[in-house]
Amino acid sequence: MSPKKENKGCGCGSIPVSLIIVLLGLSAWGLTHLNKLKISKLLPDAQPKTMPLLTPAPSQITIVNEPLPPKLPTGKPTAKPQASPFPIALTQQALSPQTAWERKQIRGIYLSRYQITNNASEQTIRERVRYYRSQGINTMIHGVWGNGCTMYLSDVMQQTLGYKSCPNQFREQWLEWLIDEAHKQGMQVHAYFEKGIKIDRNSPIFDLAVSRGWLVPGIDKTYAGIDQYVLDVEIPAVANFFKKIAVEFVQKYPTIDAVQWDDYLGYYAGLPGKIDRTARLTTFVRQMRADIKQANPIVSFDLCHHNPYWGKRYFAADWQRWNLDRVFIQTYNDANFNQEITYAEKYAGIAISEQQLYRLKALVNNPKIKSVLIFSDSGKPEATAALIQRFTPISH
Repeated sequence: MSPKKENKGCGCGSIPVSLIIVLLGLSAWGLTHLNKLKISKLLPDAQPKTMPLLTPAPSQITIVNEPLPPKLPTGKPTAKPQASPFPIALTQQALSPQTAWERKQIRGIYLSRYQITNNASEQTIRERVRYYRSQGINTMIHGVWGNGCTMYLSDVMQQTLGYKSCPNQFREQWLEWLIDEAHKQGMQVHAYFEKGIKIDRNSPIFDLAVSRGWLVPGIDKTYAGIDQYVLDVEIPAVANFFKKIAVEFVQKYPTIDAVQWDDYLGYYAGLPGKIDRTARLTTFVRQMRADIKQANPIVSFDLCHHNPYWGKRYFAADWQRWNLDRVFIQTYNDANFNQEITYAEKYAGIAISEQQLYRLKALVNNPKIKSVLIFSDSGKPEATAALIQRFTPISH
């Protein structure tokens, strides 16, 4: 008997052609209707071609009101964006838009030279800086000079007048602490030369100024009930004293952001003699500013004064020719407030009193008013600062 032969391959050759055709037809029909036959449930899940987007649970979602990004300009190709090293999810507070008040360049408050100085510790000074920041203030305008003396230990004062400073129990480093903490908080400190070139009978240098003939004849009665005496900067010794004081200050405190003078830098028109001192006052201020800039080029030399017409007409202050860095229009006379606005819109900003805070909302919403300075009539600037949020929203 011959051995049995084994079929090679799959044995398709023994299957009738008609049966093969039927099987192929059934296969095509089955693939087409696979889902209808629910056979896919018996098969393993297919792998996706791309990773799905991960959506956090509702409790993990941070709602962010961000503006749409600006369209990129066409033309030049843009650089490939780099991955941020910071987490993508940001808090609502971090992305909250600035209020209209916070968009002002300078939001300042005046502090008299005795406001933070008398026996104040470093902790007290730093806490007060942080308090003003919490009230939406970004600039502290603190008195460093007034009534003929400094609020810091001055070699110029000692050599010229025999006094080291005003009679005050301040800590020697008070201003350094103030500036340091303000800068840490993203704030500025402007040195306020309070009362300018005017003194009263309580000044520690009054008798000396009289004996040396440093005073302009007559009494300055700019403000009712206040008798002022004007140090005559036309006298070379007086002019040199002020210029030395100014230079000493910006060198002693090189990180000060600005120095500011006010309407007490001027000669009241009601003084006897009707002498026009306008040109000589201009010469003095320009020289003082030049000396300050030479000693400390980065410090800003500012002025808060009456509008240019009133300044020149009633105070011999032709400040438009003083080569100033910034001018803030003083508008404490509420009767002329609307007229003063037109001037404030043209310059660095406006100064209002505590009694005028009801006007704050309109000023904040006026985009032409770049900065707002607030003076505390009550002499309680901390309480005055707390009133700001009654008239305009602030962020803490």
